[in-house]
Amino acid sequence: MLQLAPIAQRKAFAFIAEHHRHHLPPRGALFCIAAVDVDERVAGVVVVGRPVARMLQDGYTAEVTRCCTDGTRNAASILYAAAWRAARAMGYRRLITYTLQDETGVSLTAAGWRVVYQTSGGSWSRPSRERHDKHPLGAKTL
Repeated sequence: MLQLAPIAQRKAFAFIAEHHRHHLPPRGALFCIAAVDVDERVAGVVVVGRPVARMLQDGYTAEVTRCCTDGTRNAASILYAAAWRAARAMGYRRLITYTLQDETGVSLTAAGWRVVYQTSGGSWSRPSRERHDKHPLGAKTL
């Protein structure tokens, strides 16, 4: 049985560095939540921050920038649902996240989230501001 627990940003980021399949920890966070088992062992974390896309930074939208588990059953859906409850309690009107095309998104569906649209993917690098991409560049589901 999993329970929710607060977790320090540093500990959440260390968990992500150890367990996430394709991303490093994010740069920062508004808040982090952990899912722990009866022995207080962390089974997963969710990190909520400001939207990465600047056009979505309206003050009322937050983004799940990472959701990472060790594979414990239902941990991701519990964390996504908790993130929305916490964000809504803080006054946010919208909580978003992105999934890769090859991810099913079943944990989001189980938590009551819905698909808004499909992005075309690609690099954030432009000739006027070059960036070194360290993330998957394929299409994503918002």
